Amino acid sequence: MLKITDVDFKDQVVLLRTDYNVPIAKGIVTDDARIKASLETIRYIVNAGARQIIIISHFGRPEGRVVEEMRLTPVADKLSELLGVNVPKLDDCINIKIPNDRIVMLENLRFYPEEEGNDDFFARKLAANADIFVNDAFSVCHRDHSSVFQVPKLLPSCAGFQLIREIINLNLENISKPAIAVMGGAKVSTKIGLIGNMLKKVDIVLIGGAMMFTFLKAMGFEVGKSKYEADNVGIAKKLLEANKKRIVLPIDCVVSGKIEEGAASRNVSVDAIKKDDIGVDIGESTVRYYNQILDSAKTVIWNGPMGIIEIGSFAKGTEEIARHISDISAVTIVGGGETISVIDKLGIGDKFTFVSTAGGAALEFLEGKELPGLKALEESEKKFE
Repeated sequence: MLKITDVDFKDQVVLLRTDYNVPIAKGIVTDDARIKASLETIRYIVNAGARQIIIISHFGRPEGRVVEEMRLTPVADKLSELLGVNVPKLDDCINIKIPNDRIVMLENLRFYPEEEGNDDFFARKLAANADIFVNDAFSVCHRDHSSVFQVPKLLPSCAGFQLIREIINLNLENISKPAIAVMGGAKVSTKIGLIGNMLKKVDIVLIGGAMMFTFLKAMGFEVGKSKYEADNVGIAKKLLEANKKRIVLPIDCVVSGKIEEGAASRNVSVDAIKKDDIGVDIGESTVRYYNQILDSAKTVIWNGPMGIIEIGSFAKGTEEIARHISDISAVTIVGGGETISVIDKLGIGDKFTFVSTAGGAALEFLEGKELPGLKALEESEKKFE
């Protein structure tokens, strides 16, 4: 695919797809990381002499209708503040008269069902006022939505800096070894493909989060009332049998009788979980064990929390692993909303080599799946070369 640096933007009108699906509370953006991630691309296009940038994005899940609380006005205000110039936000994204401002933002794409419906006619309306399309929204490239899949068929298209960064950092083909993946989260079912592909790229996979109990169940351990997926015990067992010594499970865990703040908890060996116990975090010995393994790594890929991070006393394992990964001398790549929220809370985000904001797209890319948005950029290069 073409990169942003391959394109001549002089006197061109640029349609820029960003991901500004950011947290907003009481009309104010509370986390501007994704907006800041787009600034390099915006400034480059401006400095390259583009006549105008028309920014398009989605926000939330309005399900194809106008939802006042999901307008992009707070995002435009924050972008204006970060750029130091006024960025007007229009009240619609199609059938509109574009003002002469150097940078403008259109309204939430998902106010129209045609966006998620991958509608060609909707894409034509989006592309009508532009000469070039730049996709800087890697996080939606796993979706065959109109703005990322159809628009590149209509305009010469390229990848923005943030999209390029995601691809480069999530490409595990030539990573330094030993490479270790830390996989957490609740469900084995959503991580089977990821774990399977990771085992082709890395040396060891460390398992945490609620999905560890599906693996422990597969090994014949009592897991009490811990969250596990009965339908995936067999799959977990096959993964363990095929990857002996490469999939590493916790040796102890924190259990409680209730999942609530202030609930009593205790640290137990994984072979000492009782029928009424609920597993809520990896244990103290596991933290030390995992950290010792991580010390040998030259590359670490981490996705998913080790415990129930919404409750402070059940987030200790995740926080200790996070601090340790941030301090080791290795390439450290982090992805997943919950994982990022932990490192943000600890104030250590700048200590990791790369923090992906891409969510589901990053997971599918790491699984080795073809992403529609990337395919569209590749085909656009061939079409408009």
